[in-house]
Amino acid sequence: MRKEKDTIGEVDIPSDSLYGIQTVRARENFPIEKPFHIEWYRALGAVKLACYHTYRKYGVALQKKFAGCTIPFPIIEDHILDSLIWAAEEVMKGHHFDQFIVPAFCGGAGTSINMNVNEIISNLALTNSGRAPGDYHVIDPINHANVFQSTNDVIPTSLRIAVMELLGVLENRINLLRAKVEVVEKRHLNTIRVAYTQMQEAVPSSYGRLFSAYNEALSRDWWRVSKSFERIKVVNLGGSAVGTGITVPRYFIFEVVQALRDISGRPVTRSENLSDATSNLDPLVEVHAVIKAHAVNLEKMSSDIRILSSDLSVDNGFSIPARQLGSTIMPGKINPVIPEFVISCCHKVYSNDSLIASLAAQGCLELNPYLPIIGHEFIESIKCLIACNETLAKYLVPGIAIDETKAKERLLKSPSTATILVPYIGYRKASEVAAMIKKDGITILDANRNMNILSEEFLEYLLSASSLLSLGFVPTQIAEESESFKKDNDKTGGE
Repeated sequence: MRKEKDTIGEVDIPSDSLYGIQTVRARENFPIEKPFHIEWYRALGAVKLACYHTYRKYGVALQKKFAGCTIPFPIIEDHILDSLIWAAEEVMKGHHFDQFIVPAFCGGAGTSINMNVNEIISNLALTNSGRAPGDYHVIDPINHANVFQSTNDVIPTSLRIAVMELLGVLENRINLLRAKVEVVEKRHLNTIRVAYTQMQEAVPSSYGRLFSAYNEALSRDWWRVSKSFERIKVVNLGGSAVGTGITVPRYFIFEVVQALRDISGRPVTRSENLSDATSNLDPLVEVHAVIKAHAVNLEKMSSDIRILSSDLSVDNGFSIPARQLGSTIMPGKINPVIPEFVISCCHKVYSNDSLIASLAAQGCLELNPYLPIIGHEFIESIKCLIACNETLAKYLVPGIAIDETKAKERLLKSPSTATILVPYIGYRKASEVAAMIKKDGITILDANRNMNILSEEFLEYLLSASSLLSLGFVPTQIAEESESFKKDNDKTGGE
C-alpha cells in the first residue's frame, strides 16, 4: 500500500494502482454499481491530449516571445509533457479502463470523473518515466495532468466527443435497417392485405404500403440524426470554471479546440459564448429529443410486427424468425423476443429523455452539477438504439415471411373489402355486403354473387393490386368502368 494525502487527510491506496486519493474518496462517497461508459473515458483521453499538444505549442510560443528573458511563470518540462502525451494516448485508446473506478452517477459536476482520469494519466506518466505511482512531486494530477483545464470545460466537451462518435454509429445503423426494410417493401409492393385502424379491419392495402411507411420514418430518423452534429459540436473547452477563461492563457483558449478537432476527427467548434456553453445544456436536450423520436418509430414498427405475427387472430400469413425457445414449460412456444427487446429499450430512452430534460433545467447559475448522470443516460440511450437497429436489421426484418396467398384469402374474407364498393353502390348497400361477409363467413366474391350487385369481372378488377393501391380515383373513370362492367340491371347509383 501507499499513502496519499490531501487537505482532508490521508488514504491508503494499493501500491500499483493508477488511481489515487480523489478517486478512492469518490468511490466511497458514491456507493453505487453504475459503470462509467468507456466511450466517455476515451473521449476524455482525446481532450487531455489536445490540451497537452496545445500546451506544447504555447510553450514554444512563450520561448520565442521571451527569448533571452525569464518566462514569468514555471513551464512544464518537455520530458514530463512527453509522458503526459503518451499517457493521454493510452486513455484515448481505452487502455487501463479497469483503473477508472468512479461510478457513472456522482456528485460534483464531474470533478471525480476528471480527477480519476488525471490520476491515471499522472501515474501512467510516472511509471513511463521510471517512477512509482503516487510520486506527485514529479508529475502531479492537478498541476500537470489538469494544466489549463477545469472539470467544467473538460467533462462537457468530452461528453460531446463521445456523443458524436456514437451518433455516427447510430446514423449508420439506422440506414442499414432502413435498407433492409426497403427490401421487404419492394418485395411485397403488391401483396394485398387488410389494413387496420384502432386494431379493427378497415380497408384493403398492401404489405408494401405498410413497410413503405416504416421506410419513410427511418429515412426521417437518419436525416435528423445526421443534422444533430450541428447542435452538439459547440464546446466550451478553454472556458475554465464558468466560461470566463480564468487561469487559462488566451493563446490556449483560441488553439485548443482546433487541436481537439484534429485529434478526434470530430467537427467541434468553440462556442462564441463560453459562459452559455458552460451553464446551459439545452443542446443535449434537443439532440436527445431527436433520438427519442427515432425510438418512437422503432417501437411503432416493432409493435406492429409483434401484433401481425401473433397468434391472437386468424393466420394472416405473416411470420417472423424463430430466434430462441420461448418457454421452460410450454413445448414449441416461440416468443417475439426481438420486438420485445426493442420496445423495452425504447421505453428506457423515453425515461432517459425525461431525466435529461428535468436535470438540464436544474442547472444552477453558472453550472449544471448533474452533468455526469445526464451524460451517462444520454450515452446509454444512443447505445440502446444502436443495439435495436442492429438486431432488427440482422435478426428480424430479413427473416420476415409473408404468404401472399394467405394474405389475399384473408383480405377476401374481410368485411373491410366492402369499402371499395362505396363509390359504385353507396355506403348503405356496401354495408349490407360487409354484414353478409361477416355473418356468413364468405368472401366478397360470394357476397357479390348472392346479392347480384356487380359483374365478377369488374369486382375482380377492383380487387386487383393495381386498383387497390392506386392513389384515389377519378370520377370519369368510375363512370366509364361502371358502365363497362356493371350489370345492365344495376340501378343503385352512388351516394
